[in-house]
Amino acid sequence: MSAPTFVDVCSGGGGLALGLEQAGFEPRMLLDDDALAVTTLRTNRPQWDVLHTDLLDFDPAEHPVCYDVDLLSAGLPRVKSSATVGRTDSHVEERLLRATVYLAHAIRPRAVLIENVPGLALSGRYQRFRDFARAELTHLGYECTWFVVNAVDFGVPQNRRLGLLVAVERQWAESFRVPEPTVRQPTTVGTVLGPSMASRGWQDAVRWAAQADQPAPTLVGGSKNRGGADLGPTGAKRKWAAMGVNGHTVGDEVPGADFVWAPALGRDNMVKITAAQAALLQGFPESWEIAGRKTARYRQIGHATPPPVGRAVGRAIAVALNEDPAISDAG
Repeated sequence: MSAPTFVDVCSGGGGLALGLEQAGFEPRMLLDDDALAVTTLRTNRPQWDVLHTDLLDFDPAEHPVCYDVDLLSAGLPRVKSSATVGRTDSHVEERLLRATVYLAHAIRPRAVLIENVPGLALSGRYQRFRDFARAELTHLGYECTWFVVNAVDFGVPQNRRLGLLVAVERQWAESFRVPEPTVRQPTTVGTVLGPSMASRGWQDAVRWAAQADQPAPTLVGGSKNRGGADLGPTGAKRKWAAMGVNGHTVGDEVPGADFVWAPALGRDNMVKITAAQAALLQGFPESWEIAGRKTARYRQIGHATPPPVGRAVGRAIAVALNEDPAISDAG
């Protein structure tokens, strides 16, 4: 049996597409409007068909390879909070959400997957979009499931809640099940980053890893219009400080042999997480290369869907699409 196929939009650094690949899907086309993200995708998967374009400008009629696919997936830019509604770009994210639904109209995949903030699935603030998506997709013959998962439940060393919409064509919809956690115990920051912290001979790496005994707070990629990279809002920085990490910046390299780790003395004596280490905390394999300078790399990582989550949801969709509708109806 041939592998299921997908089109991925707003692909970014490739977290969702990589997870779907790990779940057994083959991409027909990926697209993103960011040149560095496109470079990241083409560097890691030269065989993938990656288009540098904005979803809002994309016309599938010009790319017939997009038709007759099993899945349309979208790890879309995070919808803005109410604090940013007055900004000129405040509605771009919702336009991309709607554009994804309209693209489902055009290419008619067997299933649709949209990943975004947890509020997208739960909050009254996004009820208007949920009503729009449900009406449009139900009309097309899909059944919608909205749900929230935490990446930490799938082996990602990070507390990161994600809101997801999975819409499956009605004949397979009853077979879709929200993926169950794949790990019982959370993976900790120290477990994942300990080896890299020791890679330049830092003597305190083992001691640091032992006390970094919890998952990371949510990594936040930030906006292109913002300054340099950091590890998130004030609450996240406090959690990082409790693990002896300076969350106000992203490091250029891991500590050297002479680094003095003394968090009580302040930020200068705390370790800094590098962009490569942030990718590990997001569930990317060490071999995945992120293009660009430090801040641009970190933004791609911080905005990505953790690949292990993409893999788990992809497998659940693949199982549903492989179900024989006749058997399902008989059951």
